[in-house]
Amino acid sequence: MQTLIANDMVLSENDFVKISKIVYDHCGINLHDGKKELVRARLAKRLRMCNFTSFAEYMDYVLADKTGIEFSIMIDSLSTNLTGFFREPKHFEFMQNKFLPELIDRKRKLNNYKIRGWSAGCSSGQEPYSIAMTVLDSVQSHGRWDVKILATDISTKMLDVAKTGTYDAEKLESNPDIKKHFVQNIANKCKIFTVNQYLKDAVIFRYLNLMGDWPIRGHLDFIFCRNVMIYFDKPTQSYLVNRFWDMLDSGGILFTGHSESLTGIEHKFSYVRPTIYLKP
Repeated sequence: MQTLIANDMVLSENDFVKISKIVYDHCGINLHDGKKELVRARLAKRLRMCNFTSFAEYMDYVLADKTGIEFSIMIDSLSTNLTGFFREPKHFEFMQNKFLPELIDRKRKLNNYKIRGWSAGCSSGQEPYSIAMTVLDSVQSHGRWDVKILATDISTKMLDVAKTGTYDAEKLESNPDIKKHFVQNIANKCKIFTVNQYLKDAVIFRYLNLMGDWPIRGHLDFIFCRNVMIYFDKPTQSYLVNRFWDMLDSGGILFTGHSESLTGIEHKFSYVRPTIYLKP
């Protein structure tokens, strides 16, 4: 039987297949053969920490844990959480220069001063806070607005970081202008920055598995689901995209990641520009 060997941990083909099936069934993430070493390396750290002698022993423990805590830790370990403030800036430029001015004008005519968005796969919070900065900067001269951004993720570890709204100085280096939205502190002789309270008030963090129930009532103005669907197979992507359609209001926008497109997926969205799609 083929195995992967590194350091003192061996991942058998049977164990990898078992882990892959469990992860796919739970959250839709497709751990194909090219992910074997990633799975081995990330879970091996947990095995050593908890003194498990094999992946099989660890998986038996995960499945027997009725609290679900260890299962959540395993998913956290396998999730990729690469993010940053104003990552993929063309989306925020489109929001600021075209989408939000038109949305604000349309809503004012309807006497509707609510703006609702969703960051699906928010990781450690930089994306939804970037969205909130963009929206709040756009509406500040347009009267009183009620802005709420739902930010969800399957990683409880990342959500805990996001809720604090606290980041080291390095995270802000590429966007120094956004410091106006932060309060600077000193921790252990290092500069750290915490988002201002008005940003925390605008962003609502929640645990959510995209493959599960969505306790969302719809009528959203926009959805960011970026660099999430690359981990799913085509049927799962199609399922998600059509659920996103149902959540959006007419005129709403879906933003996907720079390496993602809706090509090969049956959907009703209109193409706006690369990775930007409109619900007419």
